Amino acid sequence: MSAVMRNKAAARSGTTEAPWVRALLIALALGFMVLFLVLPLAAVFAEALRQGFAAYLAGLREPDAWAAIRLTLLTALIAVPLNLVFGIAAAWCIAKYEFKGKAFLTTLVDLPFSVSPVVAGLTYVLIFGANGWIGPWLMAHDIKIIFAVPGIVLATVFVTVPFIARELIPLMQAQGNDEEQAAIVLGASGWQTFWHVTLPNIKWGLVYGVILCNARAMGEFGAVSVVSGHIRGQTNTMPLHVEILYNEYQSVAAFAVASLLALLALVTLVIKSIAEWRQEKQLREAAELPPERPHASAAGTPS
Repeated sequence: MSAVMRNKAAARSGTTEAPWVRALLIALALGFMVLFLVLPLAAVFAEALRQGFAAYLAGLREPDAWAAIRLTLLTALIAVPLNLVFGIAAAWCIAKYEFKGKAFLTTLVDLPFSVSPVVAGLTYVLIFGANGWIGPWLMAHDIKIIFAVPGIVLATVFVTVPFIARELIPLMQAQGNDEEQAAIVLGASGWQTFWHVTLPNIKWGLVYGVILCNARAMGEFGAVSVVSGHIRGQTNTMPLHVEILYNEYQSVAAFAVASLLALLALVTLVIKSIAEWRQEKQLREAAELPPERPHASAAGTPS
């Protein structure tokens, strides 16, 4: 009887391992997280505040640090909306339609995951650099791409392309086309269908993708390092500025700027967890409940 009860308890817990095995696995996972995540994060803040809060603020107040922060925010402010538009359009096409070249489009979306960011930066130098394919024409018209803000934005857009689209594609595929088709049958236009039917269904997945895209845009190093030129106060983003300060043995200032990126990671983690929870809840509700008929007002017809 005791064996039967143990089997029932194991079935309820979803595993058949002995308690000591589960405890060992949990301890290993927690130890790994503490060693490789918590301790490095704590070390960043400890080193940033090693000489006191005044030295910490001084490292953030210097003009080059503020220029790096402004450039990082500007780059993210441009790159994230561009990827937002592309991500929604690409996810809509891939999830809602069948067409020739669909597999190729899916491969292009995943391309930045396969290509090293440094290689991407070198590609932009090959195209837009002074000795590149269109570099001489750009120089003749006094247009600066490489070693300027446009090049940094282009490199950032490339490395962050997949994040929003890759979050929305499986979500849209799971939801199907029934609600959109019902709205169109009721007389809704394409924009009405998107704003009142599709967007509410994907909002938490969209938030999740935007958060990841923004975090990668602010923390990108490899591609931006190639195209920036490392001009202090002009083309250095926060990660590049941290590298320069550390190489100059200004560790407190370097870790002070790095702590801002660490804070960004923590905020991103919190918002990501909330968005992920809401998205999973939305998917569970969609799986448990039959699809509702779109409201007549959303379709643009009298109620």
